[in-house]
Amino acid sequence: MKVGILGATGYTGQELLRLLNNHPEVTLAHLGSSTSAGKRISDICPHLQESLENVLETEELPDVDVVFMALPHGIAAARARELMEHGIKIVDLGADFRLKDAQEYENWYKVKHADPALLPKAVYGLPELYRNEIAGKALVANPGCYPTASQLALVPLLRAGLLDPNSIIIDAKSGVSGAGRGIVQNLHYSEVNENFKAYGVGVHRHTPEIEQQLSGAADAKVVISFTPHLVPMTRGILATIYAGVKSGITEQELRDCWQQDYEKEPFIHVMPEREWPQTKYTNGSNHAFLQLRYDQRTGRVVLVSVIDNLVKGASGQAIQNMNILFDLPETTGLQTTALWP
Repeated sequence: MKVGILGATGYTGQELLRLLNNHPEVTLAHLGSSTSAGKRISDICPHLQESLENVLETEELPDVDVVFMALPHGIAAARARELMEHGIKIVDLGADFRLKDAQEYENWYKVKHADPALLPKAVYGLPELYRNEIAGKALVANPGCYPTASQLALVPLLRAGLLDPNSIIIDAKSGVSGAGRGIVQNLHYSEVNENFKAYGVGVHRHTPEIEQQLSGAADAKVVISFTPHLVPMTRGILATIYAGVKSGITEQELRDCWQQDYEKEPFIHVMPEREWPQTKYTNGSNHAFLQLRYDQRTGRVVLVSVIDNLVKGASGQAIQNMNILFDLPETTGLQTTALWP
């Protein structure tokens, strides 16, 4: 397949390059950048020196089979229709097609949606949960990083009716790379190092995405309390989730639900009892690790979900979606294990 990447020099774009360079069915045919056209990608990303000598092009219409759009919100929606009319499949790593309601998108992202008519054509691309909906589609909305970690823990349990959908609290922590490469004062080393802070409390843009997907799983409107935190590390997400358990449900039933849904999933790992996931378990890989404990004293279950925000939370999942679109094994190009230590 001839592959294009728009936004190739951002963190998710670079991660796509790193992973796709080892994909046996891919030719990197177009690397687009609005700011670095004419430069070699290896000049901007020296760690790719030995493998990629592609020259960055403008973000004009590429001659490819599939394009990854690693662009800020508001841009992909304005370009998607033209690409699709030329028979190009799209995996959008931004937010433009994640929400089904254009007005809700505009409320949370503070920009007008460029093409609301395309929203019904987009499919939400979290393979382990929505695989059957992805195959054969032309426009995939790649989930956000916090929503991926949260849904992997919650969706199977909500579908099975094991949780109280009105009791969910998500307390999540992310590495700094989740904010992208932009130069922002509160992301400077001296601001982040030796520091730990909550942000976007009650207003984080991933909130409606999580609520939309959990509502579908529960077949009822779900409203959550979601608080993200910035941790002084480069990559990784750890979500600690609290939820009320339906009367009579045991910890083993909760664990069995996960095991049943994920036993054949190569990237999702339910850890042995009382062993808790760490972000380093996923560093640089497309894997996710889950653990739970039912606290009978409070009647709540504590769920912990860990992913790499740039891989399973972005670029690795995007490649997993591409593999589905082209009827390839989902693990193709994604067999890397985590770096340790």
